[in-house]
Amino acid sequence: MISEKLDKAFKNATERERRLLSRAAAIAGSALELEKRDDGTPFINHATSVAEIVSAEMGLPLSAVCAVFLHEAFRVERDGLKELRGEFGEEVINMVESLNKISEIKPKETGLQAENFRKLIVSYSKDPRVTLIKLADRLEVMRSLDNFPKAKQVKKSTETQFLYAPLAHQLGLYNMKSEMEDIAFRFTDPENYRFVANKLKAGEQERKRLADLFIKPIEQALKMAHIRYRLKSRTKTACSIWRKMQKQQISFEQVADLFAIRIIIDSPTESEKEICWKVYSIVTDFYSPDIKRLRDWITVPKESGYESLHTTVTGPQGSTIEVQIRSERMDEIAESGHASHWSYKGIKAVRGLESWLDGVKRLLESPDKGISSYLDFTELDEIFVFTPAGDLRRLAKGASVLDFAFDIHTNLGLKCSGAKVNGKLCSIRERLKTGDVVEIISNKNQRPSLDWLNFTISSKARSRIRLKVREEELKAAESGRELFERRMNNWKLAIDDDLVANLLKQYKLKSISEFYSAIGNSSIDISEVKSYIQSRESEDNQREEPLPESRSGPQKQTSSDYLIIDERLNNIDFKLAKCCNPIKGDDIFGFVTIREGIKIHRITCPNASRLIENYPYRVQSARWKESAVSNSFQAAIRVSAYEEGGLGRQILDLTAGFNVVVRSFSISGSKGMVEAKLMILVPNNQMLDKIIFNLRKLKGVKTVSRISNV
Repeated sequence: MISEKLDKAFKNATERERRLLSRAAAIAGSALELEKRDDGTPFINHATSVAEIVSAEMGLPLSAVCAVFLHEAFRVERDGLKELRGEFGEEVINMVESLNKISEIKPKETGLQAENFRKLIVSYSKDPRVTLIKLADRLEVMRSLDNFPKAKQVKKSTETQFLYAPLAHQLGLYNMKSEMEDIAFRFTDPENYRFVANKLKAGEQERKRLADLFIKPIEQALKMAHIRYRLKSRTKTACSIWRKMQKQQISFEQVADLFAIRIIIDSPTESEKEICWKVYSIVTDFYSPDIKRLRDWITVPKESGYESLHTTVTGPQGSTIEVQIRSERMDEIAESGHASHWSYKGIKAVRGLESWLDGVKRLLESPDKGISSYLDFTELDEIFVFTPAGDLRRLAKGASVLDFAFDIHTNLGLKCSGAKVNGKLCSIRERLKTGDVVEIISNKNQRPSLDWLNFTISSKARSRIRLKVREEELKAAESGRELFERRMNNWKLAIDDDLVANLLKQYKLKSISEFYSAIGNSSIDISEVKSYIQSRESEDNQREEPLPESRSGPQKQTSSDYLIIDERLNNIDFKLAKCCNPIKGDDIFGFVTIREGIKIHRITCPNASRLIENYPYRVQSARWKESAVSNSFQAAIRVSAYEEGGLGRQILDLTAGFNVVVRSFSISGSKGMVEAKLMILVPNNQMLDKIIFNLRKLKGVKTVSRISNV
């Protein structure tokens, strides 16, 4: 049996629709027959009251009301819900399932995670009506709060302040938001609520009398000026007044916008600003304005797009009244467009939900349209996952168990070996979804590997993995170096360049640090190294390796033998030679040293010919990695010029124009010539060529050349 309010709300519904509504109400009545609220009243009363709010106050269609009854019927016991799809349709059952998920959310009594919880609610609400129904449910709970135990009153009020009132505000449901906030204020701070409420009540008749006196002369003047208009008045809510009193440290009587009158003019867009100012002139002809409180957001709208003219005037008998003047177009934008009230009041918008919020607002404006017209919004790129303690963590969509572990703490991520997701054992690769409860399993012997990068997506996890793997490699390299040198000393064998080069060739490694790491992590058995060295000594060491046909460059190697120079500059693998300071883009080669790994030289290095001629077996082909763009390289330049005033300033201004760092600069002159030397940091040789090209164009410059060092 449906209530009188519901019967009236859907008096024009078809026979089939009314039959479905009666059926949904009957299912709920049967399921909740023995359920009672805290005050002993039947629980079905709650479902009926929510349905009435959804239909009569929100104007949502009959399908949403059916969802309310079915949600309450199947909130705890879900068996049998899927069998009703054929009878009620996909839309209704999908709404019910989403409402059931939201009912399982157990928010903590804190504002720290409020935005995450609001996003979680929305993530379960692809159908915008779901969130609206949930807000209606919470409004009914707040209206019935007097019947709850005291502990529940405070808990529900706190949740409402942090979660539901801000969400209602974002959706433009200002009356609902204000009502929920005022009720919550009454239970969380009863003494101050009574203070403000009693002050408002005491002055209610006086405000009405003053408003009538205030409006009367203005209305006459507007009619004489032939300005079409309508008036709105509003009194600030108790909660809003108290917030302002606390924020500005003022008394109740000092709240300037306690009472406001809004004058909304009906005029063409091209003349609306002019008429708004004309209305302002009429108001200030009768009442004295407070110039300090004039806010002209017509000439220069707010960033949000909000347009209006605000002033505070001294009204009849010395009363203070705020007057807001705007056009119908401005009012429409302020109330429901991109400059909605929650935006210009500074309430933070929920990132990624703008299109969803727009869909809800359109639904409220035209509830009879097909729901499919509101479902075209951007999917959230986030998921919301719970810890066993109930804390809510926000992660990027596609995050794994390992991402979650690193989000909790770096050390937990590094030791993570698996997890229990919703009570089931899962690997660290398991992808998570919204609503999962995740308990991390750690192992003190766990060690990260680069393979972990294949199933982590958060920047925190990936950076920590790379850093830890690199640390492990360096530790292994240091341990391997100590072991190798100690054993070689025990074996009374010398470490020379020939031995290093042959060991790298034998184990197909490109740097001495790789060799040391392999020994340190036992990839190469040190006893095998000894056997190789001994077998090599037993061979004919007098046999000489043939020289390459050309001694003007490194030995020819396949592309796979190239040493790739990337972001890891100046580390244990290779270093840039200081004798020629190579930079990205230069033709380069590597030279294997004994103690310092591989040194990278320019082909044009002054030492290149000697190294290639005398040590061809220690030369390693090298090239720059195409993506290696994050480093800066030192380059030295000599500028010779005829003596010209201000040459030093011209050179420094030119380099500053290229956003390069000058490490050192010197200038000297003799016999009518000037020579300047500078050391700069550049990302590649293309940038260096541009700088040299432009230096040559300076007045009086004779030559510009790149040198090895300043």
